[in-house]
Amino acid sequence: MTRDLRKYARQTNVRLGVGALLLLLIIGTGLIYAIYGPGAAVGGLICLAAALVPIVLIISSLAVLDWIQKRADRS
Repeated sequence: MTRDLRKYARQTNVRLGVGALLLLLIIGTGLIYAIYGPGAAVGGLICLAAALVPIVLIISSLAVLDWIQKRADRS
């Protein structure tokens, strides 16, 4: 029985990223809501969404480049 350590590492990194994002959204926005109210919590969510846009663009462009590179290696 062999183990794919690269797959395991990739899966772990995805889980850590999702967990950090959920903590930021739930705890961070919850604290903003508790201290400043619902209007500020909506503003915090808008700021978090705006901050995620460049991150998603970078990750998706790297995924496309990886796909192109793997496809070129097969030829």
